[in-house]
Formats: sequence, structure tokens, C-alpha cells
Amino acid sequence: MSSTNPVKLRAAERGVRAVLPGVELEFVAAAVDSGVAEQPSSDAETLRGAENRARAARDAAPGADYWFGLEGGVEDSPRGMLTFAWIVVLDCDGRVGRARSAAFVLPEAVAARVRDGMELGHADDEVFARRDSKRHDGAIGLLTQGALDRAGLYAPAVTAAMIPFLNPGFYPPAE
Repeated sequence: MSSTNPVKLRAAERGVRAVLPGVELEFVAAAVDSGVAEQPSSDAETLRGAENRARAARDAAPGADYWFGLEGGVEDSPRGMLTFAWIVVLDCDGRVGRARSAAFVLPEAVAARVRDGMELGHADDEVFARRDSKRHDGAIGLLTQGALDRAGLYAPAVTAAMIPFLNPGFYPPAE
């Protein structure tokens, strides 16, 4: 796992356990660099950050079976600033799984701060008078009043990113 953020760890564990129930799993966190801006500001940059994180996790823990890169990002759209995450999973056979989480529009008070160069988590903390929200419920948790948290938003995308490993006949190794 390419992060020590507890939200990303919970999301990876939930997403993988959904498709590998009953399998004994061990998740190991590794703090690695995404190689992109602290706040990725496009779909492409966010995906690149997730890919970089997955590769760096593989380099940090070469004996693992899977390596995960989770990267949250934003992108301006005609309807407002969207936030979402890309998940990239690598396996030891060279397969790659990629999936994107659901996206939602941020309030303009948050989006304006992000456009001014603030990282989304810091913008959330400032607007909602919170501390370290990105390591807890995130913008989605704050905006849904806890009905959905950041790990819950990311976990289905982790599950979707596991598709190539569950169906290897349809997804040949890519790396």
C-alpha cells in the first residue's frame, strides 16, 4: 500500500476483502511519493499519481502480491470543481487494475481555495473548521454529514480495480 493515510488503508482493505472474502490478508503501509502535485488538478494528473504510487510501493515492498496506489484529485468542470480518486493496483504477474471513484462537485467556498493553490484537505479544514479531515471523513463525509466517508467512497473503486486479477483471462499482463 502506497500510503500511510488511514483512510486509504481502510479503503484498500474494504475493497479487497469484498472480492477476496475469507482470504487471509496482510496490508503493509509505505509512505511513497506520488510524483505529482500535492493537489492533483486534473483527471490525468491524478491517475498518473496513483500509477506512480503503485510502482513506488512495488519498489518499497517487492515481496508483496499486490501493490496499491490511491490518489485523490480535483478537476474543474462546466458544473463546478469535481473531486474523485484514482486507484491503481499492480500484481507480481504484470497485470494492472485501474478504477476511478465516484466524483462529486465541491462547494465553491472550498473550490476557490483549491484554485488558489490550497490542498483540498486543508481547504476543507478551513471552510468547515475541522482539523486533518483528509485522514478522517474527507470532503464527502463533511458534506454528507457522515452518511458516506472518504474510505467508503474509495472502497468500491478499489474493488473495481481488482477486476483484472479476478478475470486474468480477459486482462493479460500489461507491464
